[in-house]
Amino acid sequence: MPEVKGIPLDAPLYRGSRDRGSAFLGCQAINLVFSVGSEVSSLLPKGLVPVANPAIAVVGVASYPSSTVGPYLECYSGIQVRDPGGETGFYIPYIYVTTNDAALASGREVLGAPKKLAHITLIREGGLIQGTLERPAGKRLLTLTAQPDQRMSSSSQQMFSARTYFYSVRHLPPINERGKGAVTQLVKWCTARTLRRDELGDQVQFTGPISLTYDSPSIVDPVHNIALGEPMLGTYEEYDAKLEVIDILSETATPGK
Repeated sequence: MPEVKGIPLDAPLYRGSRDRGSAFLGCQAINLVFSVGSEVSSLLPKGLVPVANPAIAVVGVASYPSSTVGPYLECYSGIQVRDPGGETGFYIPYIYVTTNDAALASGREVLGAPKKLAHITLIREGGLIQGTLERPAGKRLLTLTAQPDQRMSSSSQQMFSARTYFYSVRHLPPINERGKGAVTQLVKWCTARTLRRDELGDQVQFTGPISLTYDSPSIVDPVHNIALGEPMLGTYEEYDAKLEVIDILSETATPGK
């Protein structure tokens, strides 16, 4: 199958195998799954509906030390939704990456993931792990603080699938006042994760107390629009992953003149 690659065509910023997807090795991530304390329908594109009422969301910070587009950190917010085919996954309204032009461009151009550059940290101090998002530097948008001191139970593990679907909106703006060239697509993609096993043979998947704070709301980066309701599960995981595009679920084009 033809490969996926960006521009310029003779020296693409990124490239990948369409049938093998993109690889991410040695990943570390903290996540909080929670019920949303506000209405989220206005954040969702046509064709996607919340799975639950109140809606369920996830906010996470991840480190990707080795990937097919290079190393970077990422902060993401997702809303659990059902697509027209009845399958469930997470719509991604907000996602940020550290300085990596290939990760930024490939996410936006191929998936429609609305990636922006930001300052992201994922640090350990004692038994705590903390993830932060700032944009610009000094403007703290959110903080995740976790104390992952227990291995996840089998019942908690059922909340997470090894293969997770995601949805995003890929948009090409018009190039003239008549709307020529405008295309809006709802893209479905997925990640397949393989949890790392420690020297005892156990999966590196822990839970424990975790907090999310929206430290300094910003109209430019309104991650706080996914308001924190009731926390459901906090996790720390180490894994390898593969990302692949599934399909375009809908498309609206404006031919223009």
